[in-house]
Amino acid sequence: MILNVSGRTDIVAFYSEWFINRYREGFVDVRNPFNNKLVSRINFDDVDMIVFCTKNPLPIIPYLKEIDKPILFQVTLTGYDKDIEPNVIDKTKIIEGIKEVSNIIGKDNVNVRYDPIFISDKYNRDYHVKALKKLCNLLDGYISKVIISFIDDYKNVRKNHKDIGFRDFVEDDYRTIGTEFSKIAKEKNIVIHTCFEKRTLEEYGLKRDDCVSHTLAFKMTGKTGFKTWKARGEGNCKCVEMVDIGVYNICKHFCRYCYANFDEKKSNREYEKT
Repeated sequence: MILNVSGRTDIVAFYSEWFINRYREGFVDVRNPFNNKLVSRINFDDVDMIVFCTKNPLPIIPYLKEIDKPILFQVTLTGYDKDIEPNVIDKTKIIEGIKEVSNIIGKDNVNVRYDPIFISDKYNRDYHVKALKKLCNLLDGYISKVIISFIDDYKNVRKNHKDIGFRDFVEDDYRTIGTEFSKIAKEKNIVIHTCFEKRTLEEYGLKRDDCVSHTLAFKMTGKTGFKTWKARGEGNCKCVEMVDIGVYNICKHFCRYCYANFDEKKSNREYEKT
């Protein structure tokens, strides 16, 4: 079993102490987000690998050496300001956190997610090129992969459309992003790839891969036989199946593009309960 921590909320940023307490206890109970009465128990003895997805790795760092499982970090790090990511901490602190994690578990086990990419008057394609180049310069030697994706039509995105101010992509956007990101990948000797996207940008020099591929899962766990993650839909996603934990609408980052957090009042209420 591969545990995803988490696609439902940023457990690492806000609930690291809760997570490590559950890890020490040896199990975590997970409520089905679509059936409130259905609760499943996950025993950590059955977990082969943990994937931490976060915008702030700092809170979990003191506990990493307690975790005797293969760990993959996917840290979302973008060039957006507070108008888009209101409560994300200072990006320089995130960068230092990534470096520290990399020193503990190795750079091949730390991926940066520069996503989702959208185009607006402020955040135009040249802005994204400069932002990614700066991030890769600052993290040179600490990461080996950057994963990118493009903004999707989520409920929260529609609600915040005026605040985000994004427009539809045109081919010149894809061409600039693809060719310039490809140059950055070659300069820094890292892999930059799309995942779960119809536009893979392979024609412009980028790679198409999966966030957590079957090959990667085997490399990290030594095991085969993981299923493909059908919960993400048929077609473009070939990632291995992962078991998600956590609850929707309890993240305090309030990013304008987020799919998992679409009720800020509920998020505040739920956070106060913890």
